[in-house]
Amino acid sequence: MIFATLEHILTHISFSIISIVITIHLMTLLVHKIVGLRNWSEKGMIATFFSITGLLVSRWISSGHFPLSNLYESLIFLSCSFFIIHIIPKLRNLKNDLSTIIAPSTIFTQGFAMSGLSTEMHQSAILVPALQSQWLMMHVSMMLLSYAALLCGSLLSVALLVITFRKNIDIFCKSNNFLIKSFFFGFGEIEYLNEKRSVLKNTSFPSFRNYYKYQLTERLDYWSYRVISLGFTFLTIGILCGAVWANEAWGSYWNWDPKETWAFITWTIFAIYLHTRTNINWKGTNSALVASTGFLIIWICYFGINLLGIGLHSYGSFT
Repeated sequence: MIFATLEHILTHISFSIISIVITIHLMTLLVHKIVGLRNWSEKGMIATFFSITGLLVSRWISSGHFPLSNLYESLIFLSCSFFIIHIIPKLRNLKNDLSTIIAPSTIFTQGFAMSGLSTEMHQSAILVPALQSQWLMMHVSMMLLSYAALLCGSLLSVALLVITFRKNIDIFCKSNNFLIKSFFFGFGEIEYLNEKRSVLKNTSFPSFRNYYKYQLTERLDYWSYRVISLGFTFLTIGILCGAVWANEAWGSYWNWDPKETWAFITWTIFAIYLHTRTNINWKGTNSALVASTGFLIIWICYFGINLLGIGLHSYGSFT
């Protein structure tokens, strides 16, 4: 009873703090002159991490096993994994843009775990025989850490595509505007208008804006590559551990179960991303398209198979 009350309190505390963190992020986007908001955002994320960690530890003590036995516990651990991915660069004092991605991702996963699942799934249950193994902690934790890292890296690639696509739209609109003006005014008048605007064009503001966009896209591409590389490493370790565990439990290293099949597809997609990222001609937008595709593949692997509730991994389903 005490642990259940503690879990309830920690769940709502972490959800409330991360909601405040998102509000602070929105305020910093709208009002840049408020001093100290970013520091409060970082403190809020640290407080949320300790709240979720305390929730997992209390559930571990009360149930007697590592809390990764159902979808609810895996979602809570996924929320914690987002913060672990955020903390790793902080330990090396590296500036990154992960907090903008991690805070909404955490509130989405934790909010769905709290309100989108039935109350029966919130309760700790005895492990089924297939999960009563020491490989549970190693395999599932590695897979969820990989999902967190790959999702963050993919979202950074999506942000890169949005910025690039928006820049291309601006160029397209400018060319269309030129055609419209040439139709109504003629080329002589356009040359006169361009001469009148030459002072503004020669100023440093447009070039500064383009340079800022270039820096932003380069930073997004850099961190997307770094985070996806980390997630790919976790995914490889998780799949290998799962293969060893499957051989012990079912007598075969690989059974082409739906979960295993989609895990292999996920691994292949991000292996293609890492390969294209090393090619200078494919670096940037092209590799970001592959990573964005991987974002959808991860959710199919993690969530879609659980919706169907079929295969050898059906104990992680909604039912």
